[in-house]
Amino acid sequence: MPDAQRSHPPFTGQFIFEVDGVRVGAFTEVSGLTVEVDMSEDIKEGGQNEYVHRLPGRLKWSNLVLKRGTTDNNLFDWFKASSGEGFESNRGRLERTTAALAMVDGMGQIVRTWVFYDAFPVKWSGPKFAATSSEVAMEELEVAHHGFRVDD
Repeated sequence: MPDAQRSHPPFTGQFIFEVDGVRVGAFTEVSGLTVEVDMSEDIKEGGQNEYVHRLPGRLKWSNLVLKRGTTDNNLFDWFKASSGEGFESNRGRLERTTAALAMVDGMGQIVRTWVFYDAFPVKWSGPKFAATSSEVAMEELEVAHHGFRVDD
């Protein structure tokens, strides 16, 4: 009954993020897997008063936002390489990469993968500090891209 087991949504407890085939880290929260069709033009047809023709335009891709407990410097290092001195040392050229996000089930098996084209980091946020808090120190990375595909 493998088909019956696949009808249940997978547990989404961990996501693995890779950049150009190199594992950057595991994440507990991901948002921004969004694509939207820009409705660029409305055409009003003479004599047709019941509706307006709507034509699809370009696709709009949201930035990917990855969150995890603070562990190592992989995220910040990638961010630094794409901005500031890292950007200047590369003669002002942005190194766009291919990134992949894999959703892992409770058994450690990859369920689905999203592949992002021309990805580069645009924002890194470190943990919030409060002596009275018992929350896990979290870091966040925001990644811009030029679209993605979904692989099963």
